[in-house]
Amino acid sequence: MAGELASGPSDARVAMVTECIKAAATAHRLPPGVLMILLNVEGGKLGRVSQNTNDTVDIGPMQINQIWIPAVARHWRAGAAATRDALLNSFCANVEAGAWILRTGIDEARGDFWEGVAFYHSHSPEHKATYLRAVLRQVVKLQDVVARNTGPRPVAAAGG
Repeated sequence: MAGELASGPSDARVAMVTECIKAAATAHRLPPGVLMILLNVEGGKLGRVSQNTNDTVDIGPMQINQIWIPAVARHWRAGAAATRDALLNSFCANVEAGAWILRTGIDEARGDFWEGVAFYHSHSPEHKATYLRAVLRQVVKLQDVVARNTGPRPVAAAGG
């Protein structure tokens, strides 16, 4: 068991997560990387809810606020209870809902990508700014990881 934990997620799990992110991104015309960044910023976990100070909860990996349940249920043509259960227990459903909410925000912002990303979190100016700073920190962190893992690239010799 300890070796299993140390080795990280299984190839099958990585493939499932990757496919869910790609499918949600494609369906909602989003770069898959932005969903990965939001997953990291939100920091939610499958099967868990997070209590907010305004007496609502955020659900699952993309931290879908419970106020979205009726709209997501209509989007999925499902009941509210089934929608909440899917958001809580299905990674793919949670990411699809998050992607749909993000696309809704970008559309509301008349195509302004970063305003739409901010709307994913809040419409309040101070909360939007704080959220965008968190997103930017995550982008920088991921760039650092990529740079460390790829290292310097060889430069091709001039003339061939």
